[in-house]
Amino acid sequence: MKILVLGSGAREHAIITALLREQPRPSVECAPGNAGIAAEVAVVALDPNDPVAVADYAVLNSIELVVIGPEAPLVAGVADALRTRGIAVFGPDRAAAALEGSKTFAKRIMDEAGVPTGRAVRAGSLAETSVALDEFGAPYVVKADGLAAGKGVLVTSDRAAALAHATFWLEHGSVLIEEFLDGQEISLFLLSDGHSVLPLSPAQDYKRALDHDAGPNTGGMGAYSPLPWLDARFGSENEFVDEIIETVALPTIRQLAAEGTPFVGLLYCGLILTDAGIRVIEFNARFGDPETQVVLPRLLTPLSGLLLAAATGTLGTLPRPEFSADVAVTVVVASENYPESPLVGREITGLDAALRVPGVTIAHAATAARGDTIVSTGGRVLSVVAVGASFIEARARAYEALGQVSLEGSHYRTDIAARVA
Repeated sequence: MKILVLGSGAREHAIITALLREQPRPSVECAPGNAGIAAEVAVVALDPNDPVAVADYAVLNSIELVVIGPEAPLVAGVADALRTRGIAVFGPDRAAAALEGSKTFAKRIMDEAGVPTGRAVRAGSLAETSVALDEFGAPYVVKADGLAAGKGVLVTSDRAAALAHATFWLEHGSVLIEEFLDGQEISLFLLSDGHSVLPLSPAQDYKRALDHDAGPNTGGMGAYSPLPWLDARFGSENEFVDEIIETVALPTIRQLAAEGTPFVGLLYCGLILTDAGIRVIEFNARFGDPETQVVLPRLLTPLSGLLLAAATGTLGTLPRPEFSADVAVTVVVASENYPESPLVGREITGLDAALRVPGVTIAHAATAARGDTIVSTGGRVLSVVAVGASFIEARARAYEALGQVSLEGSHYRTDIAARVA
């Protein structure tokens, strides 16, 4: 099978790594890719957000499946253009991608479908924001309504900071003021063909920049999978997953189908386990980053078959995906000053030494080749991924590999998966 993956981050690198593990190995290309991806597959100088350019390329090059990694191409309607040209695509049409592109839309779908979630108020002005903040009280939760690269959410007990965050995002659209929910957060990915769903294994990510969940929100600084503590609450991971399918995933997919916007692709459920039960924090319309980096290394079922079945409406004929009993941990290496204005263009060394650590792979997030050197090009630069028989082993491997990597001014969290190890 000839597959085109759209995107340039660690999520896309992790998807490609999973595809290349298969036997027989599919033919994989990536647009536009990065230095790490280019070392493994052919990369194409193609704008992934241009529906016409992507569709033309897919047709001219006999692409059989397009896998859309980031959210921006989905919201831009790239999947729509591909389907119009008869190309199988893993990723929702623009209308269904509003589940991520508009938090207001997502809240309405949840309300219509009876999905458990926190209360929220949409605010279009600073005055409306102020009233909503006082209605919900501290801690305050302020979210940009549209895409914000993981930086649109602020949770704070400082009302002035909440207003300042809202003021910034109101220049780009509306904001949502939400009820604060307290508990353990869980990420669960579900493949959907528009009417059926199949779950992947749960993961937990770390959104704050610094150890002990200090510092600002980021796109994600690390993750681990599976979640052994789910057993104490639900009896097993499977029982937890069953509950999410019945109360969250299927109602959402059925509601979207009923509205004429079937969701085909990856439904990312951002969940929180509160004292009152499971609540949905947010939906995304694609694989999450960095959770993908720890979920896919444990996947035993061939990924290409799952993606093609979702894209062609045959997911209901497949059994649930199988996962290794091994655990996976990933730690993100970020540029100096991330998540504010990262300092980029600096040389990265030690990657080969890091890859010699048993069980370690590296998913490049923001890298480019400059002659014989690799340099950083963005805020989150690398995801160092380690698989092991236990969390103690996986963490030790990840941090041993991190000790080999050198990037001036970079930082990473030292407590990823410490609570389960």
